Amino acid sequence: MNIKKIIPILEWLPNYNTTLFKGDLLAGITVGIILIPQGIAYALIAGLPPIYGLYCALVPQVMYAIFGSSRQVAIGPVAMDSLIVATGVSTLALAGSESYIAIAILLALMVGAIQFIMGVFSLGFIVNFLSKPVITGFTSAVALIIGFNQFRNLFGVDFVQSDQLQYVVVDVFDKIVNFNHPTTVIGLISVVVIIIFRKINKKIPSALIVVVLGIVVLKYFGASFGEVSIVKDIPSGLPTFGIPEFDIDLIRELLPIAFTLVMVGYLETISIGKSLEAKQDEYRIIPNQELIALGISNMVGSLFKAYPTTSSFSRSAINQESGARTGMAALISVVMVVFTLLFLTPLFYHLPKTVLAAIIIVAVFNLVNIKEAVFLWRANHLDFWLMLATFIGTLLLGIEFGIIVGVGLSLIVLIYRTSRPYVAELGKVPNSNFYRNRSRFEEVIIEDDVLIFRFDAQIFYANSSYFRDKLDEMAHRKGAALKLIVLDAESINRVDSTGVEMLKERIKYYKKKGITFLLAGVKGPVRDDLFRSGILSIIDINHFFMRSNDAVKFYKTGDRKQQEKYAKYIHQAYH
Repeated sequence: MNIKKIIPILEWLPNYNTTLFKGDLLAGITVGIILIPQGIAYALIAGLPPIYGLYCALVPQVMYAIFGSSRQVAIGPVAMDSLIVATGVSTLALAGSESYIAIAILLALMVGAIQFIMGVFSLGFIVNFLSKPVITGFTSAVALIIGFNQFRNLFGVDFVQSDQLQYVVVDVFDKIVNFNHPTTVIGLISVVVIIIFRKINKKIPSALIVVVLGIVVLKYFGASFGEVSIVKDIPSGLPTFGIPEFDIDLIRELLPIAFTLVMVGYLETISIGKSLEAKQDEYRIIPNQELIALGISNMVGSLFKAYPTTSSFSRSAINQESGARTGMAALISVVMVVFTLLFLTPLFYHLPKTVLAAIIIVAVFNLVNIKEAVFLWRANHLDFWLMLATFIGTLLLGIEFGIIVGVGLSLIVLIYRTSRPYVAELGKVPNSNFYRNRSRFEEVIIEDDVLIFRFDAQIFYANSSYFRDKLDEMAHRKGAALKLIVLDAESINRVDSTGVEMLKERIKYYKKKGITFLLAGVKGPVRDDLFRSGILSIIDINHFFMRSNDAVKFYKTGDRKQQEKYAKYIHQAYH
């Protein structure tokens, strides 16, 4: 067993040097500066006291630095997971109450346990059922939901909070005239300042700048601005160790939201990790190890009062751009958060909530991926409609049902595509031994008495009827002249029992009609399945050919010498 694969920090820590530290130090400080105001802001989204956003930036980061296979992914509180937590927990307890906090921490333990078990049993492939169009639609919808839910803090109006956007939009439309002028001015100015600094250079800590400006303005000129909601007291000190309270009935109720957080968190981490991996050649992302790392981060984090965490798109990108080379950058960010918790929390007393809302809105609206939607419309209409359906489903039905819609539609599209794969009739390229698709190569020679049929997928229970119908359709077009059918099986990589029985039935059917049925390019494993299923009882082993041209040549000339050599070879290979 390779211990370095289980504990990836052992890959880079023994060879750590001052050159690596310089980049990690700058990146760690930069991300830490951004993480502190974001952590406070995202805790508010989750319906938790601000201090819990900072707790999420401690132990989970340390655990991921030890066990994560990516050296640049930034773990901690994120807007999307925070809203999912608020959506799930708010139905069980009053936001901000002791029971609410306890449930959110228990949820982190559940999420971590599920992720860890999935990683141990190599179940990371499950996330593949969420295609990129689904991820794009889901992420864009959640970004809009988060952004609109922050309008209550941006404008100082008690709008309804919901993960179903239509209710929020209607309430905003009805109550927007009651906006608080000072709150709105400070919030909108913060939005503009953040956008300007991001346009100049993404490395500029725009979030920290507006936080400092907001605190200064409210502390020294607060009387001139009337009633502007502020964060007020944030307790100092580090989180204490404690095991979350277990309640079987509560765990049962939290399972759907926990699985949603598992899927979303893993998707975010893998997509971010893969994009960062492509920019270097020092390490590779291991999907199942990422699940284990996330699981340990959330489980151990829950013991120190953290709610569910995952990787951040924005902080991970800034971490990489700032020169992070290893997980040491995350540990430096942790040191900054520890220092803040011990000594600096009183400074955030006058921090306006509208400034935090501005930070969140700018961050999440950048996740609305219009470019990807335009690309999908041009490249693949089915993927575009899949993305749009997930987007609309998430907006109108909520986050939990949105991901169910996405998974369901992904499976439907997968079944549709595998049950109706591409089929083609092949014709011979003049003066060659090659056969190509007649619909793409006009010059190919098509013979009236020969049908070369290509099926571009595995043959199994979901598409065996489609195979039969398409084969019969092409054979029918040939009419009475048809004397030979060659199945070009180069694209067939698997055949199940239903597919084999259908194939045997068709061979018998065409044999009765006096039509010879030959097979070309059959892969070894597929050929083994056919042999084990008794296909040699209805056709001879000499009916298998290496290429379609060999099959046609054998039929036309009756030259058995070369074919007998190939038949002997495949017979030996099978036995």
